[in-house]
Order: sequence, then structure tokens, then C-alpha cells
Amino acid sequence: MLLSGNIISGEFDELVNEFSIQKVKHFTTESSIRENQLKSLYDYLKKHQDDTDGQIITLYDQMPIRLSQEEVNLFINDLEKIQSMYH
Repeated sequence: MLLSGNIISGEFDELVNEFSIQKVKHFTTESSIRENQLKSLYDYLKKHQDDTDGQIITLYDQMPIRLSQEEVNLFINDLEKIQSMYH
């Protein structure tokens, strides 16, 4: 199942119960995220969603991407959509 969210785009693989992230903002990537990893990321962002400075995430543990406070909230919305796909 394809998802084209506000911040994240990718595809959910029901057979292995993983989401494959293909794009974050306008950066192309290829990374799979399991349900427990998504939950950890979601919980962290929810805890810090009111930080006025936003957050920094990294792709491949090398490329930092800044998310504004508004983008963090959009990211959380995308994660909520993905979360509902896991079984």
C-alpha cells in the first residue's frame, strides 16, 4: 500500500509488516521501519512536538534534515497513518 504523506512517502509491505520509507521531505531514501521503531519515533516526536526549534532527523546516520515545529506535526500525522497499517 502506497502512502504519500506530507513529510514521508513510501510503501507498506503487508507480507513482512514493514513500511519502506522512500522519501523524507524532498530527499530520496530507502529505509525500512518496523512497528516498534515507528512507535519509538512517534513517542519521541509527540513528547517534543511543542519544541519551538523543531527537530533534526538524519538519513543514513549522516545527512541531517531540519524539521520545523509545523513539519514535526505533519510528520506525526504521517506516522499515525502508517501506524494504522501495521497488523
